[in-house]
Amino acid sequence: MPELDFADYQRLAARTGGAVEVNHPIVYPTLGLTNEAGEVAGKVKKIFRDRAGVVTDDDRAALTDELGDVLWYLAELCTQLGIRLEDVAAANIAKLADRARRGTLHGDGDHR
Repeated sequence: MPELDFADYQRLAARTGGAVEVNHPIVYPTLGLTNEAGEVAGKVKKIFRDRAGVVTDDDRAALTDELGDVLWYLAELCTQLGIRLEDVAAANIAKLADRARRGTLHGDGDHR
């Protein structure tokens, strides 16, 4: 494959791009969920980068706020999909118990 500069890449990538209709009620909570999860990850990163993993009370308070936002977007996404949050939690516990029973908690893949 010939060497590409960024202008070439952008031009070639545009061949497979295009507008995608996103006017759907699950879009906003999905984007919010990923945004808030990223904010949680950023705060955790800084705990390790700046303080060698020492979690302060201020960190806990900030993470509590961000995790509350994660929970809100998760609940809203479930609502828009017609899924009960209780069913998500129960299915997750059952999946983890099955993996533990089979010794597959560690590893990769959704269907292990």
